Amino acid sequence: MARMTAFNSPLLLGFEHLEQMLDRASRASAEGYPPYNIEQIGENGLRITLAVAGFSMDDLSVTIEDNQLIIRGRQIEEDETDRIFIHRGIAARQFQRSFVLAEGIEVSGADLDDGLLHVALQRIVPEPEVRTVSITSGSQKNSPKTIDVDTD
Repeated sequence: MARMTAFNSPLLLGFEHLEQMLDRASRASAEGYPPYNIEQIGENGLRITLAVAGFSMDDLSVTIEDNQLIIRGRQIEEDETDRIFIHRGIAARQFQRSFVLAEGIEVSGADLDDGLLHVALQRIVPEPEVRTVSITSGSQKNSPKTIDVDTD
């Protein structure tokens, strides 16, 4: 059975790369650590919040590589020779979370507050560009007639 997507519309030519990125993101690892939220803040703002309890600012890194936002956490091992655990349910494991950034999305900052890492994203909306397209006449091959079309 053929798969139907919203990108099959003839009005969305050239968005195949966006569909491929969405497919990759949906097939990404099913690991759920650390849990995160993605919120829309205002008209052009987004915020990713990761639950990183137990991690300090020195244990976390936020980087942008190509079009990916990568958040890494690695706790520095303490000398635990004098600690004896009856039960150890709080994992001190490292993690890496990746988010694919669309064109026009920029990271504007990150802050750590009460065990939550907030990464602020901003959608940069470019000014619309108006171009004039010249139309040439096909019947006059030697001397093309140019008609300027103004879209204003």
